Amino acid sequence: MSQTETQDEQDIGEYLESGKPRPWYKRRWVWIVGALVLLLILISTVFSGGEQGPSYITAEVEEQSLDLTVTATGNLRPTNQVEVGSEVSGRIDDVLVDVNDVVTRGQVLARINTDVIQDQITQGRASLNAARAAVLQAQATLQADTAQLERLREVRRLSDGRVPSQAELEQAEAAVRRGQAAVASARANVSSAQAQLSSAQTNSDRAVIRSPVAGVVLARQVEPGQTVAASFNTPTLFVLAESLSVMQLRVSIDEADVGQVEPGQEGTFTVDAYPGRRFPATVERVDLASNNIALSQQQQQQGQQVVSYEARLIVGNDEGLLRPGMTATATIATSNTGVAMLVPNGALRFDPDEEEEAGGMFGDPNFGLDTEEEASIGVGSRQTVYVVDDDGSLRSIEVVTGRSDGRQTVVTSDELEPGMEVVTGVRAGGA
Repeated sequence: MSQTETQDEQDIGEYLESGKPRPWYKRRWVWIVGALVLLLILISTVFSGGEQGPSYITAEVEEQSLDLTVTATGNLRPTNQVEVGSEVSGRIDDVLVDVNDVVTRGQVLARINTDVIQDQITQGRASLNAARAAVLQAQATLQADTAQLERLREVRRLSDGRVPSQAELEQAEAAVRRGQAAVASARANVSSAQAQLSSAQTNSDRAVIRSPVAGVVLARQVEPGQTVAASFNTPTLFVLAESLSVMQLRVSIDEADVGQVEPGQEGTFTVDAYPGRRFPATVERVDLASNNIALSQQQQQQGQQVVSYEARLIVGNDEGLLRPGMTATATIATSNTGVAMLVPNGALRFDPDEEEEAGGMFGDPNFGLDTEEEASIGVGSRQTVYVVDDDGSLRSIEVVTGRSDGRQTVVTSDELEPGMEVVTGVRAGGA
């Protein structure tokens, strides 16, 4: 019988005699298990080689073409948006179209009550007839005065100037001139009456609101029974888009990027309504004037002087998916570097002396995208990148930087080659 079995029998005997178990710290198997655990920990520490060095995040050096782009945000608009208003005042009798209706050029959109205008037309016609009658009366008077003047001249000729007197002859001549002036005045009154009548008829025609273009109704801002007043400002009744098959995208280009954007450049844009889908566009023009020209002096004094320039891009919309007013983020391809060696911007800024951790297993997603840091790199500057040797140590390599898209930078170097792994950061915890 072994010693362990004898001890167990003793424990059982003591338990039967006393009725109480032995304390745990007096049991042999507890100490045996503890010793084994300590031995395993010691072996693990010895074979792990002690503390390990830092674990680096690396990225492969690529050799490919770098497309340089400019990103800007703006809104979609129709190529020709027309606000249809009213030049006459009155009550709206009929509204014949609604939002999204397709209209043709000259189609009736609404009608304004013309009761007052019809009264003006009637009054104008009466005034015109009266003016024409006055012309006839003035012409008749002129004819009578002219005939009287001719008789007096004939009598004076036959009497060798004795009769009538010179004063009578001058009075007759004056009467003829007054008659001629009366005829001219009456004819002028006819023209005035015709103009007044024409204005009333024009207002009657303008009371019928027609579409100036063929397109679609974007907005309707009037209801039947509503009164419009066109005293000082022309009220807007409808907003029409001439065509939505081709649209404009107007974006604000930052002053730092405006020198790279030119008409004819291709680009793409996204809208929130269709995430993940990119629509093509072409730059039509870039405005010469900046946005701060339109700012008031008060706004400029308050510091609202962010300078940007509006660029217009032509967008095809044959599918009808895009709508006016949508917010879009455009990416304009400005130039191409050709096939070159590229490294991540994070590798150009990595400095092992700073002992900065990347902030996670995959590193900080924003690492290397700081605009100020990107500007400090510069084209033609000498920078240092690091690669990990076989023994785990870092080796520095000098490179000359070229153009950058904000994430990757073109570099040239005698030592660095495509396919090599450059260090961009240190994993959190060094593991």
